[in-house]
Amino acid sequence: MTMALNLNKNLKLYYSIKEVAEMFGVNESTLRYWETEFPYLKPKTSGPAKIRQYQQKDIDQIKLIHNLVKVRGFKLAAAKRIINANRDGANKRAEVLTKLIDVREQLQALKKQMDYLQ
Repeated sequence: MTMALNLNKNLKLYYSIKEVAEMFGVNESTLRYWETEFPYLKPKTSGPAKIRQYQQKDIDQIKLIHNLVKVRGFKLAAAKRIINANRDGANKRAEVLTKLIDVREQLQALKKQMDYLQ
């Protein structure tokens, strides 16, 4: 039995605020607040109700903010300074962390399959 890696995980173009909040385990109000604190985080809005539609680029920004604030424990002001001072470096660290988490999940799934075969 072989395990196929899903290389096209992000096939969706737009995500709702609820979906994004669930991805990161935060409240929708937290995402709205981060939008006020981080000016480059601007999801598309549509319709008279201004429904937020997050694209992958917005989710990547949220990953970076989430990593600094929720995972590493920085205050918002410190996270802003880090991002502004070293945007590329902070992005790369967040990407590496995300890839490591993905690899861990794939290894755990593989281990479950191996345990099942024994």
